[in-house]
Amino acid sequence: MDTRQAMHSTQAKTLDTEGLRRQFLIEEVFRPGEMTMTYSHIDRIVVGGVMPLAGPVGLPEGIGRTFGVDFFLQRREMGIINIGGPARVVIDGETVPVGSKEAVYIGMGARELAFSSVDPARPAKLYYNSAPAHRALPTKRLTLADASSTTLGDKRNGNRRTINKFLIPEVVETCQLSMGMTNLEEGSLWNTMPTHTHERRMEVYLYFDVDPDAAVFHLMGQPQETRHIVVHNEQAVISPSWSIHSGVGTRAYSFIWGMVGENQTYDDMDPVAVAALR
Repeated sequence: MDTRQAMHSTQAKTLDTEGLRRQFLIEEVFRPGEMTMTYSHIDRIVVGGVMPLAGPVGLPEGIGRTFGVDFFLQRREMGIINIGGPARVVIDGETVPVGSKEAVYIGMGARELAFSSVDPARPAKLYYNSAPAHRALPTKRLTLADASSTTLGDKRNGNRRTINKFLIPEVVETCQLSMGMTNLEEGSLWNTMPTHTHERRMEVYLYFDVDPDAAVFHLMGQPQETRHIVVHNEQAVISPSWSIHSGVGTRAYSFIWGMVGENQTYDDMDPVAVAALR
């Protein structure tokens, strides 16, 4: 497990390119036949991916001890969005099918997890976020039809996109975890601009559907002293609450956003005017 410590904004602005990437970029989310895990001290979020091949993949041996509990989800909840081929997730003996661009919420208290691909030639890519939880809530599978979906932006501003909100209170009850998937239309490049911060929540972005010869410039830092990280396909960026989180690609792409923090109010944002950015 890769552990990332929290960092104050005054220290972050002194980092060079390599320092920013080391602290905030998760370069390898999916590893064939394995489960990856990055533990951020920022709101104690855990981020990673599972890419099963011929056989099922389970939680790392003894992972509960790493978190000071008997098993990983003893005091945690988990959200999963599949960006690969069809998958099966076995939760304490119950099999939940998860198709491409579908999600599943797993409540606190689930002991045994196993992940498998229906067709190893088209392996599943199960991206997950996990957050501390205070009560057990039911597991729920979510399709795109279940999501709360909104299309925003326009071609003139290069930000025509559809936001599919999977883990929000209107769709499924969670303790604190929110997750969704945003798809940009062809010819659109910006995922959020004008940008914003949300002091009460941190956020992690997974960028995917990024062509091999394309990249996304993820913007971060305080509004008056911005930085950027160049992100390639299926890489994730950790965004502290003091940071803006916005991005522009060299071509259209998709991304999954996950948030944990004080509330689950999607529109609780502090907007930053473009003219105020530095």
